[in-house]
Amino acid sequence: MNRMFLNTTLGVALAAASATAFAQAQPYPAKSIRAIVAFAPGGIADGIGRLVGQKLTERMGQSVVIENRDGAAGTLAAKAVAAAAPDGYTLLVHTAAVAISPSISKEGFDPLTELVPVAMIASTPTIFAVSASVPANNLAEYIKLKGGKFNYSTAGVGTPPHLTAEFLFKTMKGVDAVHVPFRGGAPAITAVLGGQVDMVSTSMPPAVPHIKQGKMKALVVTSAKRSSILPDVPTAAESGFADFEDVSWVAFFAPARTPPAVVQKLNAEINEVLKLPDVKERLAALGFDPTPSSAPEFAEYMKKEVAKWAKIVKTIGFVAN
Repeated sequence: MNRMFLNTTLGVALAAASATAFAQAQPYPAKSIRAIVAFAPGGIADGIGRLVGQKLTERMGQSVVIENRDGAAGTLAAKAVAAAAPDGYTLLVHTAAVAISPSISKEGFDPLTELVPVAMIASTPTIFAVSASVPANNLAEYIKLKGGKFNYSTAGVGTPPHLTAEFLFKTMKGVDAVHVPFRGGAPAITAVLGGQVDMVSTSMPPAVPHIKQGKMKALVVTSAKRSSILPDVPTAAESGFADFEDVSWVAFFAPARTPPAVVQKLNAEINEVLKLPDVKERLAALGFDPTPSSAPEFAEYMKKEVAKWAKIVKTIGFVAN
């Protein structure tokens, strides 16, 4: 009986080992990939994730299945992916919020140790905009016009546009800017268009259509160089904030300890997707610029992003509720 049990146990172990070895021997990907988007359907991260996921499906011959798991500013999805098997078959689609979370979240999640950056997809700067009727063409003119006292709307407390605005205004002497948070970029912009709020601090996508239609006027973009979409709008550096940059971005991550070869494969495929004319056109329509990079370059960028947001949060004294 003991010998029979031993043989059975040994047989099961050998079968499991053989199955694992067989799976590892298969070229990646050998089955469908699940990509968890950290936010609800219909948002920018969801749209870009689905766009890239569709193209990866076509290129790699395996389905990239999008799953939305919003909550805790994206931390729920990040934790779910971090806990998944590090085999390249569970990925995370997240935004710049993942670099902010270590400084403001109470979830105790560290993206630098629990995730591995795979590929940056695209980015867009924060933009400060006002009603088109305002007789000011840049931030300095606007502050002078308002006597250094005004209010501004954002898509919510703790978002990159909120923290960026607080940081810039708090480092400017004599500026009294009051934050008016909304739930989403659209209502934050509507409040400015309706005259209830003076200025909006937002990512570019929801604001660009109103600017193009002549309903709003952009005062500054927070990218290192001028946006190709709004080339006449000065950067933060041109507005007196040297070495300051804030861009909202969308990217793919994998669980920590995912094999480097798998990360490299995904990175290479995503970078090829970003070269496609229809992908470039779609991203431009959303107000985003493609931002291809190697996985190590993205990893280094993530370290700088986490450090940057930690400094900003400390400087403005922000405390999450």
